[in-house]
Amino acid sequence: MPGMAQNKETNQVQNPSLLAVGARPDVLIWRQQAGMFRAYDNPSRVVRVGQPGMADAGAIVAVTITPDMVGKTIGVAVQPEFKTTRGQQSEAQKSWQHAVTQRGGIYQIVRNSQDIIDLVARVQRGDW
Repeated sequence: MPGMAQNKETNQVQNPSLLAVGARPDVLIWRQQAGMFRAYDNPSRVVRVGQPGMADAGAIVAVTITPDMVGKTIGVAVQPEFKTTRGQQSEAQKSWQHAVTQRGGIYQIVRNSQDIIDLVARVQRGDW
């Protein structure tokens, strides 16, 4: 919204990271909102979205399986959590990380746009 200040995490890490991979044809990435918000039409009404600790973004990275692995392209679930250089995970975020990785997904803290570019490259190499 016009006039609303954004935090450093949004300006310095999240937005540049989403832009760094968002236009790639092999990556589908989206912002995941989580928390409580007040309805614009009725400020006394609280709307809850997402899950506590959910990563800031979700992504599916296309990975081509090598011929010895059938030769199909699959999507790998990736959950980037954007943090400034000093940002720390909350306990709820650590729980989300555990839930994602226990199910074969990839969760990583991203501190700059190069981190997400490197993450996508590692996923596509099968290096996770």
